[in-house]
Amino acid sequence: MFPSRREVRHHLAGAPTMEARIHGTTLPVLEIGLVGAESIVAEAGRLSWMSDSVRMQTTALDHGGIFGAVRRAVGGGGWFWTTFSGPGSVAFAATLPGQILETSVVSGRPVLVHARGFLAGTPEIQISVGFQRRLGAGLFGGDGFVLQKLEGRGTAWVELSGEIVTYDLNPGQRLLVHPGHVGMFESSVDFSITTVRGIRNRIFGDEGLFLAALAGPGRVWCQSMPVAQLAHALEPYLPKPQSQ
Repeated sequence: MFPSRREVRHHLAGAPTMEARIHGTTLPVLEIGLVGAESIVAEAGRLSWMSDSVRMQTTALDHGGIFGAVRRAVGGGGWFWTTFSGPGSVAFAATLPGQILETSVVSGRPVLVHARGFLAGTPEIQISVGFQRRLGAGLFGGDGFVLQKLEGRGTAWVELSGEIVTYDLNPGQRLLVHPGHVGMFESSVDFSITTVRGIRNRIFGDEGLFLAALAGPGRVWCQSMPVAQLAHALEPYLPKPQSQ
């Protein structure tokens, strides 16, 4: 499902002139070619490079107005939204080793993505909070567990960390996942937070107290390198503050 070639190129469905390319493997780059007045949207600060002919406009008020900005911010995104208009090309680089995946968003069938997973999308894509719960400061740096909801109609590109493992769950089939490893899943998947089974596991286990329960039908994308776990693994090697 995930090509091993160093470049993936395709034309977007319903947009025969707009072309998207994903360059590289470990630290991929999404490059989108815009023809005429075609446009693409991304959160402010995600731009890597672009053609001199591309026009950009940053605003907090997209097609969702002030309420759209609030929904984006609560969903783990930023307040500001940038529109890039052609002609020309615009590129967005991954912030961590992983993969950039394209997903089609259909009206009435949202896609749930981990917080800050949205990279770019066509202008009709809307971002809001899909789930939010505080699971302890140590697990997600005090931010709690947040899922973005991508809805509307169009194409979105999502950044997932590490390697990606995909499951197609049958109706009633259940998968228990450490919350940080939840990358993305279809809205047909039933999602809830449950506690780890067994008193000994809760007290002596090092997997945390909570697991995400995902039940089919639908597709689930798990990511192998949650940002919080990467930060925890690097902590012993970071300089310690000097005592006065």
